[in-house]
Amino acid sequence: MKEIEKIKFSIKKEMELFEGKFLKSMNSNVPLLNRITHYVVNRKGKQMRPMFVFLTAKMLTNGKIDDKVYRAASVIELIHTATLVHDDIVDSSNMRRGFFSLNALWKNKIAVLVGDFLLSKGMLLCIDNDDFDLLKLISKSVKDMSQGELLQIEKARRLDIDEKIYFEIIRKKTASLISSCCALGASASGVSKDKINQLADFGEKIGIAFQLKDDLFDYGNKKIGKPIGIDLKEKKLTLPIIHVLNKSSKSKKRWLINCIKNHNNDKKVVKEVIEFVKESGGIDYTISKLKLFQKQALDSLSGFNDNRYKKSLIQLVNYVIEREY
Repeated sequence: MKEIEKIKFSIKKEMELFEGKFLKSMNSNVPLLNRITHYVVNRKGKQMRPMFVFLTAKMLTNGKIDDKVYRAASVIELIHTATLVHDDIVDSSNMRRGFFSLNALWKNKIAVLVGDFLLSKGMLLCIDNDDFDLLKLISKSVKDMSQGELLQIEKARRLDIDEKIYFEIIRKKTASLISSCCALGASASGVSKDKINQLADFGEKIGIAFQLKDDLFDYGNKKIGKPIGIDLKEKKLTLPIIHVLNKSSKSKKRWLINCIKNHNNDKKVVKEVIEFVKESGGIDYTISKLKLFQKQALDSLSGFNDNRYKKSLIQLVNYVIEREY
């Protein structure tokens, strides 16, 4: 049994019920839209975000959840799917998880509209059920993700990003959604605002660690679903190279900036940059930061009661950090 399936075991029934509810939440009276949403559902990923919702909620209630938790899981997956559809358009990406992206199959106009439809479905799911606490949490996340993406685009043009700005970008762009997963699970369980905030902070730290792990894949040699050096080719300054830029001599810094700005599509140059980052300690520094956020996240769970769901949540945290793709 794969590690992710072992982690899912304690919420297996909930995940199976969720899939049906999630598909139903995307229903429309437009046949084309239904064909596209079925295509999306049949090519789902690991569904880690709904897992965070269910495990957080069940940890707090020792296993007792109601329909509001399922709605929380559905809204987070609707919003996440919408952002993936829009990301593929922005990045001109024709593949997603080994399959053709929506924009590759149905072109940009339809893909944009499908992304908008999924986003509005998520919002309406909250409104129609008077889940205004969930709506507030997810709306903040959508705002943060948009700001983070735009900030990254701005900085990629200038190549003037430092470590502080980098962490602000990934906190908004990636960590905000995982933070929302945990906050939604807590809010749907009816716990105090302090606990909701505590679990939102827990999710944010995991989200940052998740992105740091993703940054490291750019320098790896395993088959991970994205080409090695793709971040460099897209002029994305991630933590390994930011750290090296900050500690390099002026001449080396000029060389690195020139490589990224003007030679980012040259495979030989990209390989040279990757090797330089490795030799200069960029990978080791990033791993140390990743481990720090992992520890902080796990420490923040220590105040919650021990049960099988907390154990599975800890396993999910470690899986996020130790995954190989």
